Amino acid sequence: MIISQTPFRISFAGGGTDLPAFYRSEEYGAVVSTAIDKFVYLAIHRYFDRKFLLKYARTELCERIEDIRHPLIRECLKMAGTTDFLEITSFADIPSHGSGLGSSSSFTVGLLRALYAQRGREMTAAACAAMACEVELERLGEPIGRQDQYAAAYGGLNYLRFLPDGKVEVEPITMPEGAMAALAGRLMLFYTGVTRQAGEILHEQGRNLGLDAARRENARAMRGQADALRAALAAGESEALGAVLHEGWERKRRMASGVSSPEFDAIYARARAAGATGGKLLGAGGGGFFLFDVALERQAAVRAALAELREVPFGFEPKGTRVIYAGNFS
Repeated sequence: MIISQTPFRISFAGGGTDLPAFYRSEEYGAVVSTAIDKFVYLAIHRYFDRKFLLKYARTELCERIEDIRHPLIRECLKMAGTTDFLEITSFADIPSHGSGLGSSSSFTVGLLRALYAQRGREMTAAACAAMACEVELERLGEPIGRQDQYAAAYGGLNYLRFLPDGKVEVEPITMPEGAMAALAGRLMLFYTGVTRQAGEILHEQGRNLGLDAARRENARAMRGQADALRAALAAGESEALGAVLHEGWERKRRMASGVSSPEFDAIYARARAAGATGGKLLGAGGGGFFLFDVALERQAAVRAALAELREVPFGFEPKGTRVIYAGNFS
């Protein structure tokens, strides 16, 4: 049996500039994000019958890879050149669909890591992320960006730069001693209970970037936020994040119609009134998790103001995808 562990991520600034519709015709796109200590686990085991047994939100039993309905599993098996019949089971610490935490890409990265380990092949973080991008963007044609795959593969707090030729540069952000703990201590994560199809929002956002000059200029400003935040965090200015989140949220809502709703706007307003300096719906928006930057002395007030939402404590995760168990596969 092989078991992989892959982190989810939260994105602080620059989201949307990792879409091909932006970075392919610009100098670059840029995102600041971090992996968090919430994970998806993929366990694979040789199956006794000459079939594939897949256990996720549903259960599948198939004789051929081509018959697998789960698109990510099907394409990952093809990419890895799998010849064994396998049982594949997934587990996650948080809802793994429509969460805004990059769950689909974490799943893809983790599955590829496990499948290659099953064949006795090591994978670098760069290779794992690039293969996951090929599965999601090229083979399946998902209208998503490239930040989630790299966040899941590398782990840590990073500045990601997306170049017009499709290459991705990963620059770890090193903060002064104590500053990263201070940053993590300011952050509060709340689950809205609403999941959504990110692809619909991202498809509209990508289309808007190609057709609307104002939205394209807005995206350039969001890229600039990522550049500025990288410098601020490297200087230990953990309190700078709140203003960046607030401006980014205001800009993000202009990018596509489904990013927010009157209900979510009201939640955001209540959090700000209670003391949050800034926040955002993670991922494409439309549901999933709200992230807020809140000084320690105001966190109780924000918690009370959002009492109907489930708070999810979390920390930063320095490691990317990895195999945590490798048993005998013979």
